[in-house]
Amino acid sequence: MDLELNGKTALVTGSSAGIGAAIASRLGAEGAQVIIHGRNAERAEKVAAKIRDAGGTAKVALGDLSSDEGAAAAVESAIAAFGGLDIIVNNAGGFEATDWENTPSEQWAKIYDHNVIGMARVIRQSLPHLRERGWGRYIQISSGIYANPFAGSPDYSATKAANATMTVSLSKELAGTGVTSNTVSPGPIRTPALEEYFGNFAKAMGLEGTFEEYAPNVIEAAMPHLTVKRVGEPEEIADAVAFLASPRANYINGANLRVDGGFVTSIN
Repeated sequence: MDLELNGKTALVTGSSAGIGAAIASRLGAEGAQVIIHGRNAERAEKVAAKIRDAGGTAKVALGDLSSDEGAAAAVESAIAAFGGLDIIVNNAGGFEATDWENTPSEQWAKIYDHNVIGMARVIRQSLPHLRERGWGRYIQISSGIYANPFAGSPDYSATKAANATMTVSLSKELAGTGVTSNTVSPGPIRTPALEEYFGNFAKAMGLEGTFEEYAPNVIEAAMPHLTVKRVGEPEEIADAVAFLASPRANYINGANLRVDGGFVTSIN
């Protein structure tokens, strides 16, 4: 299927590694002009070079989204890179293992600023530009944890719920403009952070071996409701984002697409 992304320009925040890098690579493979965003120029350029080596088009825009100035710099650089901006994938965010009793208020504020206000800064900075163009996409990367929170990391779960609700509000704000706003909520995806989590869990269970060897046991113990019985790959999130970013998804707005292998057991 031709996703009709040739000539579209996409900014993927937090795309110097992990899921963001996979999303950027997929959009580049579909013909979009991609802006890799991060805070480390070397890491961001490495992803951009990989896209270019595969025949795609990519440039880098740096900026720290923890400040209005940093977000403005990132968005302005992205617009200048190819003379316009059509698609924004709000992927940048963070996670720390926390609990209820030992997580200070400052940590709640820090992760909320990182995972929610950082997205809001990017949206505010880019909104007039996308309105003026009359076509565009905002895609927020949330998490299945928004609907299926664990006892641990309550601050992170709260931010992911906020991501989903801000998407719906934005879709209503942009009604009739040609710009849509949707969420993609991944389940457990194989990233370095998840591999570390599974490794620690396996060690606590007395398991040894490779990730592939102990992952089924960890899933059965920690995530028995994961109906596909495996973790996802970053490329599987990228496929969903590429479709939502395309003109093929013109009639999808304010939606939350779960790509989670059955991690969330409730009806969406």
